[in-house]
Amino acid sequence: MLMSRGSLDDIPWTALYPGLTAGDVDVLSRVARAVDRARGDDAAAEWEWAREHVVDPVPRPWTSVVLGVDVRQDAGAGDQLEFLLQLVRTDEGRLAVEAAVNVACWCDTDHGTHDVDALTSPAGDAASLRQGFAQGAERLIGWLADPRDADHWRARAALPSRRRHGSGDHVRP
Repeated sequence: MLMSRGSLDDIPWTALYPGLTAGDVDVLSRVARAVDRARGDDAAAEWEWAREHVVDPVPRPWTSVVLGVDVRQDAGAGDQLEFLLQLVRTDEGRLAVEAAVNVACWCDTDHGTHDVDALTSPAGDAASLRQGFAQGAERLIGWLADPRDADHWRARAALPSRRRHGSGDHVRP
């Protein structure tokens, strides 16, 4: 399924979450702008959304992204940091706001993405969506203010230190 992409101003808030008032949209837009500013570069953030995930409350064995922004940073030595804020349809068919910081890495035993820290808030109505989105954004902004160094996040997740590319030597934090 293709995700629609665009700037914050392109997000079809009321199509993604029917029943939002103009005031709700204003609050959510202000929170999203704070996330955009916290990213630390001058390029416009690219938000993604999928209208098809809004109307499908049937439980599925996966989580479907309704709306989200993903801040990725190459961290060297094969690592990538990923900071997420998303409105999702959970595998139980409910809406929730999720914020997470992940390390995508080279690990021999569990190569892939490791959740370092995450926050999930139910979004069953407009008030809980506003609250969860604000809490998730606050957490994401805090993570973006922390060191954007893979070793910092690896230590928080109790992952092994990074290896130098092409060698068996580990890079010390």
